[in-house]
Amino acid sequence: MAEEHVVVIGGGIAGLTAAYLSCGGGRRVTLLEASGRLGGKLHGGEVGGVRVDLGAESMLARRPEAVELAREVGLAEALEPPSTAKAAIWSRDALRPLPGGQLMGVPGDLAALAASGVLSPQGLDRARREQPAPEVEDDIAIGAYVAARLGREVADRLVEPLLGGVYAGHADEISLRAAVPALLPIARSGGPLVDGVHELTTRPSSGGPVFQGLRGGLGTLPEAVAAACVEAGAELRTGSPVDELRRTPEGWRVVSNGETLHADAVVLAVPAPEAARLLRADAPAAATDLATVEYAGMALVTMAFRRSDLAEALDGSGFLVPPVDGRSIKASTFSSNKWGWLAEAAPESFLLRTSLGRHREEAALDLPDEELVARSLADLAEAVGLRAQPYDTAVTRWRGGLPQYPVGHLDRVARIREQVGRLGGLAVCGAAYDGVGIPACIASARRAVNEVLTPATGPRVTEGTMNA
Repeated sequence: MAEEHVVVIGGGIAGLTAAYLSCGGGRRVTLLEASGRLGGKLHGGEVGGVRVDLGAESMLARRPEAVELAREVGLAEALEPPSTAKAAIWSRDALRPLPGGQLMGVPGDLAALAASGVLSPQGLDRARREQPAPEVEDDIAIGAYVAARLGREVADRLVEPLLGGVYAGHADEISLRAAVPALLPIARSGGPLVDGVHELTTRPSSGGPVFQGLRGGLGTLPEAVAAACVEAGAELRTGSPVDELRRTPEGWRVVSNGETLHADAVVLAVPAPEAARLLRADAPAAATDLATVEYAGMALVTMAFRRSDLAEALDGSGFLVPPVDGRSIKASTFSSNKWGWLAEAAPESFLLRTSLGRHREEAALDLPDEELVARSLADLAEAVGLRAQPYDTAVTRWRGGLPQYPVGHLDRVARIREQVGRLGGLAVCGAAYDGVGIPACIASARRAVNEVLTPATGPRVTEGTMNA
């Protein structure tokens, strides 16, 4: 029997996972990445003489996929939870504690909400007067839903900054069903929202940290997965954009850098616009849907300070910023507080980062690095009294980095997968489908691999395990 050839297009964490899971069983695996590096938005670099993350910095640990993958590729000892989870919101001209008992900004403890001071007295009074639910049959924008039930301030000063940290989007457009599915039964039943969130947030958990990082940064995860792929025999090619993808009677033809590869199965792990381009000839309906997926861009400004220059220590893991207040930054992470390994690696330095820009508000990405640093420092001075100047900075621009999940997104994904599935031997995965977080991307890769592997070789992974 001829060797089965699996081609993975895209070298972010979803594509790397798909390549890793496809290895074995007598298969040949080739991964094609257009850029000069692997890892996508998991990207490490050096600032202030220490390695830091210049992209995603933590992964949800309550979902098992990312932690399992890290352990499988030899990073079990590097797993490390945040040193502090004490976060704040810069709301109404003051830094205020993020209230406990909330779910993605939707409050489940009105006493904690009142104590935080995040809302004005009028906004708090409105939240206490919960209104009947608007009719929700299938889906609704989470911001509009929360505003109707608990008031505009809750949506603007709690839900918006929390969701903004995940999607860099607008709460009044983001799908409740896709972004916070745990709230969907409450929305459909019309039951009390605050009580429902309270029940969700007080349920016994399995224990363990909510989030995990990696010593040395999350940028070490794609490096380890890539090494495991190579060890298993996969070929990983960077600087290899795909010019053409076409169905043939025997399988798939993939043209990259003038070379034609023949594949029995293809996993498409690229952003939606690129997937749309590659699928236009053989799956025009899927390509049309993919072309409607919008993306947000953002800039990350990482700064290194000398601790001796700080007038006083900064507290907690950082803070979020409600866009309604009109600040330049949308959030700041006090990295040296949040990650113990970073404080150990650079004990004389203090590293933090800010984020700027969100969906359809991306003018900041075109500003010079110096201006982004200056705007960040101006907001930090006002928020936390930081007057020191950094001794090193790095600006990372993620243009088109975060897919948006508007109302109807999951129906769109279902249509795309149905159209793609009809072709046989092809599947899609990545942040545009089932969630933008690292575990969700890894899970989508596992699903894609299971869809394209032939019955003869069989799926390599099953639910709940990376290598069954």
